[in-house]
Amino acid sequence: METLQHAAELMTGRDSALMQIVGLSLYVSLTACFLAALIGIPLGAALAIWNFPLRSVLVVLSSSLMALPPVVVGLCVYLLLSRAGPLGDLGLLFTPGAMIIAQTILITPIILALTREAVLPLRRDYDALLLSVDAGPGLKLTTLIWDARYGVMTALLAGFGRALAEVGAVLIVGGNISGLTRVMTTTIALETSKGNLELALALGLVLLSIAIAVNASVHLLARLGRRYEVTR
Repeated sequence: METLQHAAELMTGRDSALMQIVGLSLYVSLTACFLAALIGIPLGAALAIWNFPLRSVLVVLSSSLMALPPVVVGLCVYLLLSRAGPLGDLGLLFTPGAMIIAQTILITPIILALTREAVLPLRRDYDALLLSVDAGPGLKLTTLIWDARYGVMTALLAGFGRALAEVGAVLIVGGNISGLTRVMTTTIALETSKGNLELALALGLVLLSIAIAVNASVHLLARLGRRYEVTR
């Protein structure tokens, strides 16, 4: 009970160390989610709209990559960014930039696959309409993405939640350096092993609160999406 009370005091008192860790976690995960969205949303919609050679292979591959082992992704990014690696000269290893790259790789397949699932049912409904106005590829893509916006936003939230909860990959490429690359998940693991349960519990409560907010938003968007389908 005393540990929980101290954890609550850290949260309500806006402890500087706690706020720095939470801020970095949100920065890394939101940036990774933004970059993954730039890649995953257009590609996911394209896989839903157009037929082309190897399309089925790409669909299976994107779905399979949703289960990428985080430690394997972390290892691959580490090898790329290490001094002996092809991108070693960039000096990104053990920086937030390396963590963003690892998280982007992890969540892009999630956003891509879920975007495809959201856009695919609309293709049949819009084919005749878009053909009648002689819509180009760009207009067709943006129209269907916009109409599937609730599903696409759900995909983004799912990707963000996955990024925020990541520990293996960011630990490998970030190094869990105090004041530089220490995020909520890695700090919880470290502080628990050290016996500093107050900070670990406080961060755990923050992470849990964000997870609940993300899940509530997903359910809300799903409800709005179903209501939109009924009224459309």
